[in-house]
Amino acid sequence: MASHYELMGRALCRLADPDAEELSMEDLGAALGLSRAHFQRLFSQYVGISPHRYRQFVQLERAKGTLRAGGSVLDAALNSGFSGPSRLHDALVQFESMTPGEFKRGGLLLRWGVHGSIFGPYLLALSPRGISALYFYPTAAEAAEKGRLDLLRQYPGAVLEHDLKATTPVAERLFQRNDWATDANLNLYVRGTNFQVQVWRALLRIPGGTCVTYQQVADAIERPTAARAVGQAVGTNPVSWLIPCHRVLRSDGGLSGYRWGSDRKQRLLAWELAQNKSASPTEEAGTDEPFAKESVLRR
Repeated sequence: MASHYELMGRALCRLADPDAEELSMEDLGAALGLSRAHFQRLFSQYVGISPHRYRQFVQLERAKGTLRAGGSVLDAALNSGFSGPSRLHDALVQFESMTPGEFKRGGLLLRWGVHGSIFGPYLLALSPRGISALYFYPTAAEAAEKGRLDLLRQYPGAVLEHDLKATTPVAERLFQRNDWATDANLNLYVRGTNFQVQVWRALLRIPGGTCVTYQQVADAIERPTAARAVGQAVGTNPVSWLIPCHRVLRSDGGLSGYRWGSDRKQRLLAWELAQNKSASPTEEAGTDEPFAKESVLRR
């Protein structure tokens, strides 16, 4: 009798076989002598993702190869098992944060600029679909030099263009008050794993002037045993201030561990508290709930 390792090895081969694109999960499980449910459970246990997601990755890599070779988006979609260009578009946006057209041109276009704020200099990067990065640095020179490297680490293959004309109108609106999320013209467009994006969405729901613990974030996303993983996801947040990772504290109330510096975290929290204290009675000035309504975050 074949071991589970052997069965999952065969499953990986079948899922990567272009001739097996039409096989359903029931068919794949039956070919291994397993029910659909048992097959999906074992595959997720040994591979770490579902068989459907693994097939998506295989199809996407095949499509990317066609695009790199100069093929059309239609050919890339149909030759890799997608039902059409729209499906390929959705998959590339979801997993690579770029459209097929952007991929063919070499990568996601990011227009960036360095700006000042009361919290220090920062690099702001915009994709065609929203804000993709906001990094604080000790000096403007470091923001320009190190910031570009940090952008390429966050978005490998991105095409970077220094464009203050594009970033300045956005920068001028970011630190006027702490309820920027109500501005319909400001969207976020970031790259992350499903878990990271889930955590970042939860951070967007923490009202200004409110702090929560990593455990509370884990509870909010219904992953109560993942507080440590939540901390790692919070630490990889690519859009400081706007995705408010500064509102998350250690269980003892400590400020340490903030990617952009504990002093800056303290200033951000103090400024938000002052903004809420000075809000008029007709404005929302915080809430007793640790997590408010969902805010928009696009991947």
